[in-house]
Amino acid sequence: MIRELESDKRMRDESQKSWTPATLKTILHDHLAGDEVLIASNREPYLHNRKGEHIEVQVPASGVVTALEPIMRACSGVWIAHGSGTADREVVDAHDHVRVPPDNPAYEIRRIWISPEEEDGYYYGFANEGLWPLCHLAHVRPVFRSSDWEQYKKINERFAMAVVEEAKTDNPVVLVQDYHLALVPKIVRDHLPNATIVTFWHIPWSDPERYAICPWYREILEGLLGSSILGFHTRFHCRNFINTVDRSLETRIDWDSSLISYQGILTAVNHYPISIAWPNRGQAQLPSESECRTHIRAINGIPHAHRVGVGVERLDYTKGILERFLAVERLLELQPEWIGTFSFIQIAAPSRSKIEEYQQLTQQVIASAERINRRFGREGYQPIYLRIEHHEPQDVTTYYRGADLCIVSSLHDGMNLVAKEFVAARDDEQGVLILSQFTGAATELPEALIVNPYNIDQCAAALHLALTMPPTEQRARMRSMRGIVQEFNVYRWAGRMLMDAARMRQRARIVRQTGVRDARTATGGQT
Repeated sequence: MIRELESDKRMRDESQKSWTPATLKTILHDHLAGDEVLIASNREPYLHNRKGEHIEVQVPASGVVTALEPIMRACSGVWIAHGSGTADREVVDAHDHVRVPPDNPAYEIRRIWISPEEEDGYYYGFANEGLWPLCHLAHVRPVFRSSDWEQYKKINERFAMAVVEEAKTDNPVVLVQDYHLALVPKIVRDHLPNATIVTFWHIPWSDPERYAICPWYREILEGLLGSSILGFHTRFHCRNFINTVDRSLETRIDWDSSLISYQGILTAVNHYPISIAWPNRGQAQLPSESECRTHIRAINGIPHAHRVGVGVERLDYTKGILERFLAVERLLELQPEWIGTFSFIQIAAPSRSKIEEYQQLTQQVIASAERINRRFGREGYQPIYLRIEHHEPQDVTTYYRGADLCIVSSLHDGMNLVAKEFVAARDDEQGVLILSQFTGAATELPEALIVNPYNIDQCAAALHLALTMPPTEQRARMRSMRGIVQEFNVYRWAGRMLMDAARMRQRARIVRQTGVRDARTATGGQT
């Protein structure tokens, strides 16, 4: 019965071609009817910020928020998150809840309060000076302090206990998001052993040798193995995690089905490539591509006939911003005909400016752009325009639609949604995507010009190829990539996890009702 049930639902999963918010609602109704859904994430879906005498509601630009919001709207669950808005405390009730969305309340946010000292240790310290560089192969040394680890444990405990407090049943569906909350699954499992806990790790997972650098790597692994399902973007990251567990803990592993049995808990390790919303409702109100071309050149003082490339990133050392600047410089060295006719615009949102590595990176990026502009710039022309400031999503989409090419040169990335956002924005089926081979997106978008960002000559050649690519070839490549992004959108990402959770819950019900133990649960899989 279990095998037939899973086979039937997997077939329905693969046959589902149109994934929308309505699809997620249908999945909840058909497969998780009446089940309680709780989400735990560091970032909240709505922030309340004070602007003078008024309180404004802000929706953060986040693919996770886009994907999980329809789930919350459909099931009236609770989203547990760090209350980081300047007016967040002013709008919650006595139990730290606020109903959202403001215009049509459908679910609740339970806000967790974190002091500046706790945030320095938990978020800036252990999560972003420790785990972030540990997981990204960007040659930045991780920093591990016992004081940061203590704060990380404390905040994870706070999140986990909020999940337990919010649970109205003993078997909720709990969706835990990202590396900030690695200890939450086990703590929740200890208090709610029947819960279905789905954890998604949004960044890469490195190899076992590198991971052992972390003094508390076993505690991290044990925390994550409290999950019923543990998701990564790619199969490669799944294999790295399983190999790390195999070398570090006494477990039973079913390698064929990627199941790990540890201390009586069975964890399925699956890949779920995250994506973006399709269609983007806001795009319908945007100007045409030709108007966007004119606009982005006008506001930057670039002649209308000039060719323009664009990069959109947080100012982070994993994104390869310095490497792409070197590629632009090399292009102008090797192909001097582009001097005076091609410019590159880098949108770099400030990020984690409290951390010294990020402060140094900002200085290096500014210095690199200035050096290249001095070398190749002249009156009325500069090759690089660096915009270190926040841009609204609509402004970013205008750049996507008006540029001739987009460079994503990440040194290491879990997925990288900029690549997919650029493709989705180009409904004229023009423009060229240059994409690092070290992104998860590269496995899904092979029609991009795939490059090694460390190979500066190769990246310069890709820039030249993009600038000279015929419109017919651009259209063929873009049409293929747009089809992939449309079919494998963010609602499919969330829906597949929910369907796998539903299968797991149905299996558990059958086992309880029949008294027959699932063979995999009984044996822990094959060693």
